[in-house]
Amino acid sequence: MSTVRPPVRREVAGPSGPRLLPIAAVFTAAVGSLIALAALHLTQGTSTVDAGDLLRLLTGSADPAVWNVLEGARLPRLTGAVLTGIALGASGVLLQSVARNPLASPDTLAVNAGAHLAVTAVAAFGLTLPLLSGIGVAFTGALLTAGLVLALSAGGGEAATTRLILAGSATAMAANSLVTLLVLLFQEETTGLFAWGSGNLNLAGFGTIVQAAPLVLIAVAVAVIAAPRLDLLRLGDDTASSLGVHVRRTRLIAVVCSLMLAACAVTVAGPIGFVGLAAPVIARQIAVRVPVLLAHRVLIPFSALCGALVIVGADLAVRAVLGAEKSIEVPVGVATTLLGAAVMVWLARSVAGGGSEDRPAILHGAANRSRRGFTLIWIGLAATAVAALIGGMLAGDTMLLGGDLVNWVAGTTGDSYTWIIDQRYPRVLAAILAGAALACAGAVTQGILRNPLAEPGLLGVTAGAGVAAVALITWMPAAGAWTVTGVAAVGGLGAFALVYALAWRGGLDTSRLVLIGIGVWSFGMAAITIMILASDPWNIPKAMTWLSGTTYGRTAEQLIPLAAALVAVLPLILAHRREIDLLALDDDTPRVLGVRLERTRLLLLGAAALLTAAAVAVVGVIGFVGLVAPHLARALVGSRHTRVLPVSILIGVLLVSLSDTVGRTVIAPAQIPAGLVCALIGTPYFIWLLWRTRTRT
Repeated sequence: MSTVRPPVRREVAGPSGPRLLPIAAVFTAAVGSLIALAALHLTQGTSTVDAGDLLRLLTGSADPAVWNVLEGARLPRLTGAVLTGIALGASGVLLQSVARNPLASPDTLAVNAGAHLAVTAVAAFGLTLPLLSGIGVAFTGALLTAGLVLALSAGGGEAATTRLILAGSATAMAANSLVTLLVLLFQEETTGLFAWGSGNLNLAGFGTIVQAAPLVLIAVAVAVIAAPRLDLLRLGDDTASSLGVHVRRTRLIAVVCSLMLAACAVTVAGPIGFVGLAAPVIARQIAVRVPVLLAHRVLIPFSALCGALVIVGADLAVRAVLGAEKSIEVPVGVATTLLGAAVMVWLARSVAGGGSEDRPAILHGAANRSRRGFTLIWIGLAATAVAALIGGMLAGDTMLLGGDLVNWVAGTTGDSYTWIIDQRYPRVLAAILAGAALACAGAVTQGILRNPLAEPGLLGVTAGAGVAAVALITWMPAAGAWTVTGVAAVGGLGAFALVYALAWRGGLDTSRLVLIGIGVWSFGMAAITIMILASDPWNIPKAMTWLSGTTYGRTAEQLIPLAAALVAVLPLILAHRREIDLLALDDDTPRVLGVRLERTRLLLLGAAALLTAAAVAVVGVIGFVGLVAPHLARALVGSRHTRVLPVSILIGVLLVSLSDTVGRTVIAPAQIPAGLVCALIGTPYFIWLLWRTRTRT
């Protein structure tokens, strides 16, 4: 069970009298800082216009070209940054107040992802809508995803924080997967939306700003008018209702304003990450020292100012570190994600509760079946896995027949078919090996952590392995398969060690571990994006394979490290299958029976991390396999890991193999990455799982 302890709050009446002085001082400092950053921001750019030219412009002695540069590029970029920051800062503080959760934000509730999906879908299908349709479409997408996340996270009791973040992460992954699919299928129609999808301030003029600015001002004004009722909601629904507050109407107003603000921000600059989380946290931390700021009619505009400071400061930092030319290629949203992910980890460390009280993950499933039933299920899955292997060999941009495979084995095929099969079989084997590794790692992770919603990717392993592998192939493109796998394994294990250390506070709380892992995952994905966009363009196609999760271009030599990891680690995990059963119950039972709890836990989680890192090194980031396969296995054969582990492995093989075959076939000769297909399959299952368990805790 878990709760998040937000910053200390004192109930504060509206500002009046002497209280206006500290408010004026804080706002003066914030506005002054924003003006200073804005002035510095205007001196940055790819042209030669500098501070001296700006000063001469103020005196009327500047070259007319200076004003053209400002009007055409720099002022729209600065204005867009300020407007987007104001919108996201105010949106985040409203969501946090309504949800009473300091981790709520347009990102964690998938608001930005939903708006992004809606805008991309309209562009892909070439729909023409009335004036302001961009904002309206983004608002509709934001409304649908936010409603879904809030519905999925309901009924979580004290564990609602973890459920909220997991539901938001799953929904955002589904939306982002659909966005990637649309961009892949409609490349011409969605030109320019890829970079925009990470939050881009390269504005060509004031068109969208002029459309969005009035709506932002109206939404902030309405929120400020409703602020006194939001203050009373802090006292609890019953108390607020007894004081005359219409609770449901107040929440509806706050949520609609928040979603409108987020939609405006997405329309102007794309989904800029985590500003809606970081800005309110900064505002509340300052308000702890100046309590009068905690009143919502002050906190909302102050958080909006903090949002503007965060985005303008992040854009300044990107352009200062990477230079004006590279900053065009690296979206500002990547920098804000780095900051926001760090804030999320800091907040998640305050999660309190005992992990031993969590409902055992291994008990979610069917009753243990008879030996005969288990044998029949295992044989059926094994036969299906063999069929998937054969289907993967036959299907693709060129369809083959069974006789072609027989001739290839006998060495009697022609040159063209030999080349096709030689290129195809490493991909099929890569999918099979990766599916087995990820599914096994997921079964171990869920059992050890007693969390049915956990998987290695949510514990930072995938991000750490990806960062290490992308860094290596970016700066050492000639590195061999064993070197890449070894570096990826070190990166994955290092990231897991970091997550484990940050989550340890006199004991391991599974909710805290998952929340911190999601923060580290977000940080790692942002770091990968920076490396890809800032590196040599010739290395970008190779590095992008780690983000999309694909078997494209795999060779037989590259599979050897993953096969070796499976051969070395699987016997170890199977030998400790009974310890996993005990650890999945509680912390006390294994101690009573003589199990060295922490050493066994670290050994098994380390083995799971090694399998995950090896899989990432071969096929890149493929999500949800480690979540879906163990759940399906427990539903089929019960909770004993003697049975769950082999069945999970077979299901993982099926999931990744079928995803790879479908991705290579449905739009051939173009291809959909296997990781994207897995996400589209696994996300609905994960959402259904959250929905099914939303009243259980």
